[in-house]
Amino acid sequence: MAARVLSPLPRLKPFNRLQVILQHLKMSKHTNSTDEVVFEKKGSAGIITLNRPKALNALSFSMIQQIHPQIKTWEQDPETFLIIIKGSGGKAFCAGGDIKGTCKKPYVALIDGITMGGGVGVSVHGHFRVATEKTVFSMPETAIGLFPDVGGGYFLPRLSGKIGYCLALTGFRLKGRDVLKAGIATHFVESEKLPALEKDLIALKSPSKENIADILNFYHTKCKIDQEKDFVLDEHIEKINSIFSANSMEEIVTKLKQDGSPFATKQLETINKMSPTSLKITLRQLREGASMSLQDVLKMEYRLSQACMRGHDFFEGVRAVLIDKDQCPKWKPATLEEVSDEFVDNCFKPLGNNDLKL
Repeated sequence: MAARVLSPLPRLKPFNRLQVILQHLKMSKHTNSTDEVVFEKKGSAGIITLNRPKALNALSFSMIQQIHPQIKTWEQDPETFLIIIKGSGGKAFCAGGDIKGTCKKPYVALIDGITMGGGVGVSVHGHFRVATEKTVFSMPETAIGLFPDVGGGYFLPRLSGKIGYCLALTGFRLKGRDVLKAGIATHFVESEKLPALEKDLIALKSPSKENIADILNFYHTKCKIDQEKDFVLDEHIEKINSIFSANSMEEIVTKLKQDGSPFATKQLETINKMSPTSLKITLRQLREGASMSLQDVLKMEYRLSQACMRGHDFFEGVRAVLIDKDQCPKWKPATLEEVSDEFVDNCFKPLGNNDLKL
């Protein structure tokens, strides 16, 4: 998240993390809220442009309030056959915020640049995700006392092997073609070719998913950037699958210590900086989400968000990373062993009348 935080966060109980953070964010020279996201209809396509480049196109609550109804409107429009979402400014697709929901019409996300948090939420669940050499993907929520929300509990455990578990627990960054090789993007295209790609998509008359896929495949096969380069995690896949298949965070830590390789040591160092509570919540979130529908995962993640708002670590993580920027959060509890199974169980319990209605 690119904005600056002015003062400590109050103990609010909001719908999601975005509303809490936005209470205390000084947005970089706000344009009018209607300019933060731009909607256009071109040919058979509805186009969403996230338009806060100085804030890395992070989603504001007003943007979410505009995007959701517009998508629903286009879903009902017989002359809108596909939806394209992109970011402005050339640096980021979207670096934060939250949005939840599904779209029945073909949905093409051009994830050119930084794609984190809410940027993942508005792209990864779509039919087509187009990465470029500029794409940087990460789910670093455990570093701020949270968990990989926006449906992370659905798509991360469905990645090959235990890659999603590694990404979720360590916040490991994937760049460029590696975003495709991990299974997060469906296509890879040169950044400079995106305007031409978009033009060709817009020119389609009454397109089907197959028509859209044909165009994306054409651009994808023509792209030679890093084509022969090995996946950044290839040499560690066996290690990742073994270590992150453990049944508990304590066991994962033990396996990392026993392995002792430079890769394992680096992941251990990273995990040791994360919120112990977030790590335990996240591991269970992924294990349970692996067999859930997206709708049920979103309900689960809503319950987890409320548990984080009732706790200590999210507020402390935001202080350390976004407010004071000392990068030295004081987690409570401070160790994995102090985070009881009973506490974690309570985070997943239904909220009765306050539960999320989908």
